[in-house]
Order: sequence, then C-alpha cells, then structure tokens
Amino acid sequence: MKMLVPYVTAGVTADWTDLLRAAVDAGADAIEVGLPFSDPTMDGPVVQRASYQALCRGVTVDGILEEVSKVDAGVPLVAFAYTNLVVHRGAGAFCAALREAGLSGLIAPDLPLDEAEPVAEETERHGVDLTLLASPSTPPERRVKIARKSKRFVYAVSVMAPTGEQASLRESSRDLVTDLKQATDLPVLLGFGISGAEQAAAACEYADGVVVGSALMRRVLDGAGPREIGSTLAGMRAAMR
Repeated sequence: MKMLVPYVTAGVTADWTDLLRAAVDAGADAIEVGLPFSDPTMDGPVVQRASYQALCRGVTVDGILEEVSKVDAGVPLVAFAYTNLVVHRGAGAFCAALREAGLSGLIAPDLPLDEAEPVAEETERHGVDLTLLASPSTPPERRVKIARKSKRFVYAVSVMAPTGEQASLRESSRDLVTDLKQATDLPVLLGFGISGAEQAAAACEYADGVVVGSALMRRVLDGAGPREIGSTLAGMRAAMR
C-alpha cells in the first residue's frame, strides 16, 4: 500500500483540527502538521498565505500543541517546523513538547544536513522521528547521508523550488527517488507539486507514496471545509491503489 501524507497548516481556520480527522477518514497514513512561521522560505504562495492567515488569527506553537493533544488521530502526526522555531525554544524542549502533544515526527525543511546532528540527537532522545529532505540538486553522496539519517520515511522533493502545485512531474524526481531507495529500506515519499489524483498515481509508479500540501491548502483558503478536503484525499487514495 502506497502512503498518503497530507499537509495541514495548523490554525489556518478555527476548525482546522477537523481537517485532520477528515484526512484520517479519507485514508491518510500520516499527517504533516505545519507550524506557521513568519518567513516560510521553503513554501510557495499558497502555503505562505495559509501560514499568514493562521498567524493573523493569533495562533502560537503552544496553542497549536494544546489543540493537537486533544486529537485522537489514530495515525502518526508529524510536525513541519522551520529550524528557527526548533532552536528558539531549544531542540530538546521543542522535541519534548512535540512528544507530549502526541506528535511523533519532525520535518525541519530548512535544516542543513551538516547542522542536523544536535537536532537529531534530541529527536532520538525524545522518541521523535526526524525526516530530512533531498532534492534533485542534492549531490549523490549527500542523498545517501540524508536517507540514512532520516527516520520513518525519506522526503524526496520533486523540484528545487518552493512548495506548490505543478502541471506535471519532472523526470528528475524519478531519478531522485530511485537513488534514495537504493540507500535505505525506509519508504521514500515524493512531495512539492502533487496537485491531484492523477499526479499522485503517477508519482506512486516509482515512489512509496506522496505528500500533498498546496493543493489542499488552496482549497481551504478558497473556503473548502473538512468534507471537501476529505473527498479530495479519498480521490487520491483511490487513484493510488
């Protein structure tokens, strides 16, 4: 079974935790919980807008974690957090707070491999799985190191650009996934650009699953609620089978 991992910007709407429940009901295998940040350099315009909307609502990391702690998702919840949020609190305290809230994974998209060890040590100590990203421009030797340092799954970025929907997947993403799969037994998931069921199915011809974010957050920003988001994810789940 291929993995479906949706991304939800925490706090984007008042009922954002209902989006998590809808994703689970639609067949999500894990969920990325995006912690809003004022300078989300790895995100494209859609997720940036979602993050800005959440911050304008006055959300905080502590408030988000309190809300998450009340959600019985039934699937792993993975924090998507910029490194500044991690180091500002201290990696140990941050990972402890994640674990206490029920999050069992961390993706820090802007965390350089060469500076990852202190964070990796704290994630290990607190039982939080650290996932690192590799892109088509990542040199082969670094791809191996990223694959071996990651836990739970390896995040393959389809294009060296901010997150966002793409008209089609690039051949370089297939080469990247193939290289990473040779370096690890972990699932290798493809993200950044999965825009719908057709692309999700195409990606799963070579990847072990997909991460989808901008396509969902665009719908949320346009007014879609949990039911509509669940329907979109159910369509992806069906196509991936």
